Amino acid sequence: MMLLKELVLASHNAGKLKELQAMLGEHVRVRSIGEFSSVEPEETGLSFVENAILKARNAARVSGLPALADDSGLAVDFLGGAPGIYSARYADGQGDAANNAKLLDALKDVPDGERGAQFVCALALVRHADDPLPILCEGLWHGSILHEARGEQGFGYDPLFWVPERQCSSAELASDEKNRISHRARAMALLKQRLGLQLSLIHI
Repeated sequence: MMLLKELVLASHNAGKLKELQAMLGEHVRVRSIGEFSSVEPEETGLSFVENAILKARNAARVSGLPALADDSGLAVDFLGGAPGIYSARYADGQGDAANNAKLLDALKDVPDGERGAQFVCALALVRHADDPLPILCEGLWHGSILHEARGEQGFGYDPLFWVPERQCSSAELASDEKNRISHRARAMALLKQRLGLQLSLIHI
């Protein structure tokens, strides 16, 4: 059971901070890890969940507060889950355009029926740095990889990610629509449920 009044987000991303604060409302004050440290921890885990826990523990350690972290990326079935945890640096840190070009090249002769993929978001919430029971929530967004980029919205692999339920790429979705159905939105909804359940139990 976790009664939160304040937590630190293990991210320097102002957009993520604003989104989380809006989700949790006035009951919980959300602070950025940037208030406490500018050093990013080395992501040595072999899975999204491991890296999220690692980042959350680091944020709790440097801040002395409960901490929330996320790790996310793209997993392509044909590539055995790659780029996976290396999504952001798939093309050796050369940026989104280079990552997308490398992915298209890796799938250049792969037919549509074998281009399945999912965006993954793992969230980890710890009460303190050594918390043995972190709250873990995972969101998956299933789709497939296009043969060429489409759309101008979003970032990362969004122009290559086909969203079958909307019949467009992720980069063709309006941001508010994407934020309702994406992998991060799904993981956040689960976290909200978990925290809401715990908060209601506390008030009984």
